[in-house]
Amino acid sequence: MFHVVQYQPLRLITQHSLSSMCLKLMPSRPVAFAQIWKSWFSSCPLVGNKNIILMGPPGAGKTTIGRIVGQKLDCPVIDIDDDVLETTWNMSVSEKLQDVGNEQFLEEEGKALLEFSASGSVISLTGSSPMHAAGMQHVKKNGIVVYLDVPTTVIMSRLKSMKVDRIVGQSPGVSLKDILQFRKQFYKRWCDIRVLCGGDITAEVAAEKVLDAVKRYQNSELETFISTRSSKSGRSMEKDSDKYFSDVVTQGLASDGGLFVPKRGLPKFTAGEWQSLIEATYVERAQVILERCIHPADIPASKLAEIIETAYGENFACSKIAPVRHLTGNQFLLELFHGPTASFKDFALQIVPHIFAYCIPRSCNYLILVATSGDTGSAVLDGFSRLHDTDKQRIAVMIFFPEDGVSPIQKSQMIGCQKENAWSVGVKSDFDFCQTAIKQIFTNSDYTGFLTVEYGTALAAANSINWARLLSQIVYHASAYLDLVHQDVIPFGSPVDVCIPTGNFGNILAALYAKMMGIPIRKYICASNKNNVLTDFIRTGVYDLRGRKLIPTFSPAVDILKSSNLERYLHLIANEDGQLVTQLYNQLESQGHFQLQEDLLRKLQQDLVAGWCSEEDCLAAIHSVYSTTGYILDTHTAIAKVVADRLQDRTCPIIISSTAHYSKFAPAILRALKIAEINQNPLSQLHLLSSYSPLPPVHWGLLETLKKKGSEDHHVCAADMSMLMSTIETLIQNHFM
Repeated sequence: MFHVVQYQPLRLITQHSLSSMCLKLMPSRPVAFAQIWKSWFSSCPLVGNKNIILMGPPGAGKTTIGRIVGQKLDCPVIDIDDDVLETTWNMSVSEKLQDVGNEQFLEEEGKALLEFSASGSVISLTGSSPMHAAGMQHVKKNGIVVYLDVPTTVIMSRLKSMKVDRIVGQSPGVSLKDILQFRKQFYKRWCDIRVLCGGDITAEVAAEKVLDAVKRYQNSELETFISTRSSKSGRSMEKDSDKYFSDVVTQGLASDGGLFVPKRGLPKFTAGEWQSLIEATYVERAQVILERCIHPADIPASKLAEIIETAYGENFACSKIAPVRHLTGNQFLLELFHGPTASFKDFALQIVPHIFAYCIPRSCNYLILVATSGDTGSAVLDGFSRLHDTDKQRIAVMIFFPEDGVSPIQKSQMIGCQKENAWSVGVKSDFDFCQTAIKQIFTNSDYTGFLTVEYGTALAAANSINWARLLSQIVYHASAYLDLVHQDVIPFGSPVDVCIPTGNFGNILAALYAKMMGIPIRKYICASNKNNVLTDFIRTGVYDLRGRKLIPTFSPAVDILKSSNLERYLHLIANEDGQLVTQLYNQLESQGHFQLQEDLLRKLQQDLVAGWCSEEDCLAAIHSVYSTTGYILDTHTAIAKVVADRLQDRTCPIIISSTAHYSKFAPAILRALKIAEINQNPLSQLHLLSSYSPLPPVHWGLLETLKKKGSEDHHVCAADMSMLMSTIETLIQNHFM
């Protein structure tokens, strides 16, 4: 419990002295700029009604920034300290603290807020105002709450310069840093908008950022999505209207067969904004990044924060969520396997189910269809099975995986992760058939219409084609770079390369998007196994499936020939020429190949280089790394390691994405480590690996799943579209009817 403690007039010092001590005020912009803002706000519902409410820790500059915003908008400015608390109490804040004592101060402050009302004003709260729930509810009813998010180290530096070492709510024995961190939960609870304010930002610039953020808040129609097969004017070949984020999450695939992308591109962070996140936790970074990518009209900031906390708060074994570990030389591993099902897919699929449940209408049931080459399956099943019970009654998921094309442990895991709303279907074919079948089902309007009319059930996708999944992957690529800066490996702004085992192109695309948002990634190394269609394409510009057959390998998650997310990248480098993308993919479907124009190939090769790894080299890399470091790579990470060794130029650090835990591929790992006798029981294999005291340890979640005595039953289906659709209908009847 944190208690109010008495201190000298802290808020007076903070509000009146901070601007001159910590914020460098620049001359106001010309009158024309102010007139533009006034003109915009005069046509906006905000003016004459809503208040702009500035919130943040002591030392954030709320009063100074509020005055500048009010001046630009030509509207009243109210400082809660000066104009409400001291007027109401008829005494200074310090006198009130002395009068009522520490325990009562927050309550008295909240009561004063409850009696306060205003409209069309800029209001600067105190640093402790958000700690009184009733008072904040009252103030927020008629306002847009803007959180001035200043790094804790910057706030502490400012307070130190003001000789402030205690703040309201800080108990004896509790550090200033701890109480500032404690208060963040209240700021996140009440904020509608977050504005990042780095240490060297001026009050003038901060005020402009507030105005930009409020404008964005009021204009959700600016953040729409189009199909990769839309014309340059933004119109789809199918005459689709633009979609909002919530539409894109639930629809998954555009009706013209294309993939959704943001019409105006991704938000760009300044260097200062990225630097303000260097000391942030993974969850805090995710909140900031996703808030900028998801409009609050789709998911309010406070709800998004709740979803992110639920997804990453307790479900990951490592507190850092996605730690970066030095491997050797200039190579670093981004460990993406600490989630409940031991692969990078958990990062998206712990959060996407909650986003999906929030976005969909409650008047309809939804069945999520997913094709998986291994790791996605268990991650989808686990993620959707963690929904609240009421959501599980209206949302179910069905995964299709190649019955004989995944590792034994992956298969056991997918079967073991089945729940009342989550089912596995093994298909007697390969992953490409499963993925193509789902695309055909989604674009079969007669079938989807039948399911809606007959069973009140709509179909949706959670594969990497779903935009929400890509967003969550951007976060860990950005976070990895910030971790290297935090570890003093590089200064901010220095480039890094990344090497990513790539099948469906989603993970590497997310890294490309991170660069578009301001992370200085230099080169992208695309690593493949023997199914090296991407390697050939990146080297030659020819995407050719003719005569190719999928080859089962030790790295099944990249046993893919049709890389769905490549379409988004081609749309990007083709300057959003949807007609060209349509032409390329129509040719791929009808003739089995397409070739990029020379100018597009040059653009592609500015970003990407590619290589592939044989099965023998994969196992040799696992053995070599273990022998020299004691660390065990999984088969996919080993592919990336081999390709990185061949293609990196060693002039900057390289981050290798470790996309899965080696426990999922125990037979291959045991073979690589030259262990002669291998028991066929997956659980026995993990116990054998554990006996070697490996680094990292055998995956906890996988062990728990394999220990369960659940049913080994699952549906098995022939590679036939009509049978797949019949299976879907049967399971819908069993769950929803």
